[in-house]
Amino acid sequence: MTPLAPAQKSVFRIRGLITAAFLLIPALFADTAIARETPLPFGLATGAALALGLLLVFVVPARRYRAWAYEATGDELHVRHGIWMQSRTVVPFGRVQHIDVSQGPVERHYGVGTLTLHTAGTRSGAVALPGLEIATAERMRDEIRGKIRQDLV
Repeated sequence: MTPLAPAQKSVFRIRGLITAAFLLIPALFADTAIARETPLPFGLATGAALALGLLLVFVVPARRYRAWAYEATGDELHVRHGIWMQSRTVVPFGRVQHIDVSQGPVERHYGVGTLTLHTAGTRSGAVALPGLEIATAERMRDEIRGKIRQDLV
């Protein structure tokens, strides 16, 4: 199976950093409130949030990156992902109704995007494949669209 673009690790790290910031700010406020009301040392909640933030920025992104892989066969896309709960999804191109290629601001900065296949009659109507170089995502979109048109003829 093909791994994601290496730049996706940086995207995962930036997302981890944003999450860590949202954890750290309330922890600082909690520490301030706890320090006034209890004899607990200042920095207890902040230290825990900082430790979690370090994991989210340095450990989790590498694991998430290794967990994702994909393979496009003749008429299917195979996607594997998940650290704790591993998922393997097979999308037959004949079930695809439409295809999106999207980029957020962080992805745009690193030149990667997400290919999303919207399918008919499935439990989860869309399968997203993040971390593709934008040229690869657009090429895959065009190839899948071509195969869908062949099936219609």
